[in-house]
Amino acid sequence: MQEKKTLDDAVAIMRDLRARDAWDQAQTHDSLRPYLNEEMHELDDALLSADDPAICSELGDVLLQVIFHALIAEDRGAFDIADVAGSLVAKMEKRHPWLYGSQDRGSAGAREGLADDAKREPWEKMKSRGRKSLAEGLPQGLPSLHRAHRLQERAAGVGFDWPDAAGPSAKVTEELAEVAELIARDGHEFATHGVPSADPRHEMLEGELGDLLFAVVNLCRKCGVHPALALDKANAKFQRRFEGIERIAEARGIDVKTAGLDVLDEIWDEVKRGE
Repeated sequence: MQEKKTLDDAVAIMRDLRARDAWDQAQTHDSLRPYLNEEMHELDDALLSADDPAICSELGDVLLQVIFHALIAEDRGAFDIADVAGSLVAKMEKRHPWLYGSQDRGSAGAREGLADDAKREPWEKMKSRGRKSLAEGLPQGLPSLHRAHRLQERAAGVGFDWPDAAGPSAKVTEELAEVAELIARDGHEFATHGVPSADPRHEMLEGELGDLLFAVVNLCRKCGVHPALALDKANAKFQRRFEGIERIAEARGIDVKTAGLDVLDEIWDEVKRGE
């Protein structure tokens, strides 16, 4: 049986590549950014498909990027891989003071007792004491759904939050009514069949739809559902069902491009019943 490799082996081979391979020597933090972004998306795809071999492989690719950046930083005297590990440990201890507080941590029993007795303060509330503004530290490139979720989590961390899901549910109803009112009043005058309009009323509708989306994100958060994951599943469901429509239509000699809504909707219901 082949001996299992360790994290030390991974660091060692990356050090060797940095010492002897021209391409690896030439890389910088900036040059590696596109690769890290790509590897994160590939890992996300593997997680979505629940493919264990792919998850393992893609985690290795992400780990490569982590080690690579740490070694580049080490070469310029900024920090090294041990500092990265130390940062992780310190962060985990800080996030779990009921487990790793200043009290007696000498035994598992003491730690379990601390976990039972100590009040578990929400992480966002703890972090809020060190932030100067709501968005401080949030990456600019976060997808919009995730950014909305994180902004709301941070606001909740300082007490700006409903006590339960009833508040955001009512807000969704309120925002939906405002959108419906705008569409009923002005929609027919500047509707462009999905094409953005220069009419200022279109911008107003865009703003109200944004408020509606933000309210739905907040409702998801209060229900313990991440909006991006919920939308991923809704996208997959819609794709699966519409591809079912396409298969049935092809088998019956129906052209989906000209069949019309009534025909397609009837097949859609058929696909749903068959699931």
